[in-house]
Amino acid sequence: MTSGGDPASAERRASLYDRASRLARFGAWECDLATERLTWTAGVHAIFDYPTDLPLERRATLGFYLDESRRDMERMRAEAIRSGQGFVIDARIRTYRGEDRWMRLSVEAEIEGGRVVRIFGGKQDITADRAALERFKAMAERDALTGLPNRAVFDARYKAVVDDTLHHGFVSALLLIDLDRFKPINDRFGHLAGDACLCETAMRLRRVLGGVPGGASLIARIGGDEFAVLLPAPLGRARIGRILDRAAAELRRPFVWNGIRLDMACSIGVTLVSPLAGRRATALFAEADSALYAAKAAGPNSIAFFGEEATPLRDRLRAG
Repeated sequence: MTSGGDPASAERRASLYDRASRLARFGAWECDLATERLTWTAGVHAIFDYPTDLPLERRATLGFYLDESRRDMERMRAEAIRSGQGFVIDARIRTYRGEDRWMRLSVEAEIEGGRVVRIFGGKQDITADRAALERFKAMAERDALTGLPNRAVFDARYKAVVDDTLHHGFVSALLLIDLDRFKPINDRFGHLAGDACLCETAMRLRRVLGGVPGGASLIARIGGDEFAVLLPAPLGRARIGRILDRAAAELRRPFVWNGIRLDMACSIGVTLVSPLAGRRATALFAEADSALYAAKAAGPNSIAFFGEEATPLRDRLRAG
């Protein structure tokens, strides 16, 4: 057995560590606070794509951190030097060769004579982990069929947007949209035809309501054939009405699926979101749901504002 003090053995162990750390996308580092002298292992050089033969200066390496990550890291570093307490932070960096990555930085402090004289720790490339996390998050937040936000996401964002509207004087609208002929299409042509209707509806909602000034605050599929939209502020009653007429006209257009003409129709229930009324998110949703019920009772392609009589699209177009 080779002695642990054998220089050749120590060199082999160092080489083994460097190779393993490169594979794991991990490296160790330290910074002498008196001189600001940095020391990186090969693994850290690999994370930053930074050539080992170039000078290693802390001021230059700070430029690899994107702005927000650099500010957060510098703030936490200063606190670690003051308190002697380490930390871990996930930071966004742009490497020497210009590639954007996520890195997990761990920091510990070495104290001598009651003060921090050196900080050290590890750096690990977590880009793949972050990408996987974003994919899982997107899967959890999106309706798998249409790609729109799902009910859980809508509920959370809707309450935040409504609260902001009520506190800052905006005026917008909450829309609930239901497909009138969805069940007959499903029953006659099968679920694939119904799925095609849902995807077509999502695409048309994005096209029509995503183009209003400021863009749609939120478009979501919240049930089987039910969609919800929170329009941005500020939009007055008359303008909202015109936008909805265009949306209803777009949603009712038939389309061809597998050689079959599918006739679309929808009902839309609307309530205005206004700080003057002082209503909260749950009450507003109940109002929109009540308006949707009134629109469905008035017949296909009808729109109802809460507290007003529902009107079919043909009557509104004739009046216009």
